[in-house]
Amino acid sequence: QERLVESGGGSVQAGGSLRLSCAVSGETYPCRLGWYRQAPGKERARLASITSSGDIIYQDSVEGRFTISQDKPKRTLYLQMNSLRPEDTAMYYCAARDASMGLCRRDFNRFGQGTQVTVSS
Repeated sequence: QERLVESGGGSVQAGGSLRLSCAVSGETYPCRLGWYRQAPGKERARLASITSSGDIIYQDSVEGRFTISQDKPKRTLYLQMNSLRPEDTAMYYCAARDASMGLCRRDFNRFGQGTQVTVSS
């Protein structure tokens, strides 16, 4: 069964750190994995993504504070979050772009259930 299961969320004070993990299951390893977040009343926004070969893209809002990484043998995606701010409070989602007919899908086609991150001032 193809699933993405996030863990590692919680409550932290501003300036603190958290590391999120995402267990990736499925027949083949996704061609790209990413992290999204959604705050109350806002649309879900992509934060960072990484290809199976390790190429990384960050959104400006988190570059320099968040680090995406993967452990392919363990089939786990990570998001190290440092210098957290109250505005980082959101539900964080792991996402995958799988290959279809030998090509990487253009959009992220599956998401996990999310893990809540709350940052207090």
